[in-house]
Parts: sequence; structure tokens; C-alpha cells
Amino acid sequence: QVQLVESGGGLVQAGGSLRLSCAASGSIFRINNMGWYRQAPGNKRELVARIAVDIGSGTNYAASVKGRFTISRDNAQNTAYLQMNSLKPEDTAVYYCKAEVTNLRFVRDDYWGQGTQVTVSS
Repeated sequence: QVQLVESGGGLVQAGGSLRLSCAASGSIFRINNMGWYRQAPGNKRELVARIAVDIGSGTNYAASVKGRFTISRDNAQNTAYLQMNSLKPEDTAVYYCKAEVTNLRFVRDDYWGQGTQVTVSS
């Protein structure tokens, strides 16, 4: 079993910053990719940012956050981060971490965190 624990959400004024963390633990052989998604009320869950396991293998971002958000990871700690700068009210959503994991039985599966609320006031 694999668990993802997110932290760092909260209430911030427009133009402010927040840093989200996602720590993975459990029966992990390898985390292949990690990503952040968000879901606002009435909307579908959407990709915010994604990072590959190998350093330099690339990241990708939603167009709406490019240049403002930065995803990073610490492979030794099985942790991903999302630095969010210049926040806008439209960034308000529940943010979810996702990890694409190969477990100790060498079975590949996707795991989600419980979500953390980010609210940006105007």
C-alpha cells in the first residue's frame, strides 16, 4: 500500500505565494512520475504540473500556470513540491497530488493524495 500526504494549502491574497508538499510512503519500489492536479467547484480535475523521475527528464505545466508555478521533487524523500507564485483568484481549487508508482511487487499503479484546499482572495 502507498500513501500520499499533502500539505501547504491555505488562504492567500492575490499576488501571494504558497508551497505545496506531497510525501509518498509505503511499499514503493520506484516512483515514476509525480504530478499536481486541481479541481474547482463545478469543474473537472485538471493537470497543473507533472515531473518525471529522472532529473532533467522534463516537466510540463498547464498553460494557465506556466511561469508562475514550479514543480520539483526530492527522489530520496519521495516528495514532490509545487511552488505557486503570483497567485490569482482563479487558482482557487482543491489541489491533489498523484504519484505513478511501481510497488515492491513490481506492479505499477497510480495513487492520489487526499487533497489540500488553496483559496486565493481578490
